[in-house]
Amino acid sequence: MKTLKIEGMSCNHCVMAVTKALSGVAGVKDIKIDLQKGEATFEEEKPVDMAALKAAVEKAGYRIAGS
Repeated sequence: MKTLKIEGMSCNHCVMAVTKALSGVAGVKDIKIDLQKGEATFEEEKPVDMAALKAAVEKAGYRIAGS
């Protein structure tokens, strides 16, 4: 299981937007978002490129902390 700190989420709409963004990245499955912690966790079906995750999250209007 992989965990990302996501900056900019404040509501359930944000959770849905980040979930949709991450689900569009090849190899990502079983996404769970913890709004209070500002974290997204997911399983990798195959190795996932961090640049692809970052691009998907930023396109949705959020940021991966520390990237």
